[in-house]
Amino acid sequence: MSAAKRLLVTGATGFVGEHVRLACVAGGAFSGWEFCPAPKGWNILEAERVKALVSEVRPDGVLHLAAQSFVPRSFEAPRETLEVNLMGTLNLLQALSATGFKGRMIYVSSGDVYGRVADESLPVDESTPVAPRSPYAVSKVAAEHLCLQWQRSEGLEAMIARPFNHVGPGQDARFVLPALARQVAEIESGRKSPVIDAGDIYATRDFTDVRDVVAAYAAMLASGVAGQTYLIASGRERRVRDLLDAMCDLAGVSPQIRQDPDKLRPAEQRRMVADAGLLRRDTGWMPRIALENTLLDILNDARNKL
Repeated sequence: MSAAKRLLVTGATGFVGEHVRLACVAGGAFSGWEFCPAPKGWNILEAERVKALVSEVRPDGVLHLAAQSFVPRSFEAPRETLEVNLMGTLNLLQALSATGFKGRMIYVSSGDVYGRVADESLPVDESTPVAPRSPYAVSKVAAEHLCLQWQRSEGLEAMIARPFNHVGPGQDARFVLPALARQVAEIESGRKSPVIDAGDIYATRDFTDVRDVVAAYAAMLASGVAGQTYLIASGRERRVRDLLDAMCDLAGVSPQIRQDPDKLRPAEQRRMVADAGLLRRDTGWMPRIALENTLLDILNDARNKL
């Protein structure tokens, strides 16, 4: 029996990283890979520690998740966002070069790089021009190009993943669906009056279960094309309001919905949907988890955290 390939995962303690860990089991999306997380307290901005980790793990593949990934935070702390997302990526790339890494790397970017897209230009795909509207999105575009430069000039087998909204159990309550689910669970349990404070719930997004997104990363490592950028999305446009209503139905509550100006983003995109056809053609990946099941898992996660 061959030894498992070693998968170095930066940002391994985050929402997606935990689902990658769970997928590194027999029958999981990353079956055959050994989950090698960056240790707790590890700082991607400390170049020598990054190099030491890569030297110790000697990975066969790298999934680079580590990032400052909360868009509102990027407006509050743009320098921090750029340093972590761009300079941290540079530290990782230099460490891979210095240690003779010969495997494949996925840089996890974001669908936010497209900025505000006209309705007639939807769905977006890999040919849609990027037009970032937040420091977070700028940092992601810059790091994408850095990884692709490494692919062209250093021979690194790097690929770019642009996931759109990925959701599921374990996501930080700062994000829209877990934030709403928490309020639904509080109302259901009688801990909150039947009023939900929300942002622009009539905006649409392309939501994919995080476990399907993890499966997309595994598919890219297995059969993606080096130097390619792949969108990861369901291809379905959904209103946040409709998903909130579905969670309310699951909980048996009928709250009043109240708009909270503090939850509105300055660079809000009203509609979004994406086409993951290139990823499907190159790897065979397709989302498999029904969003209705995802919503129940998110709601149960919120219930368990009360």
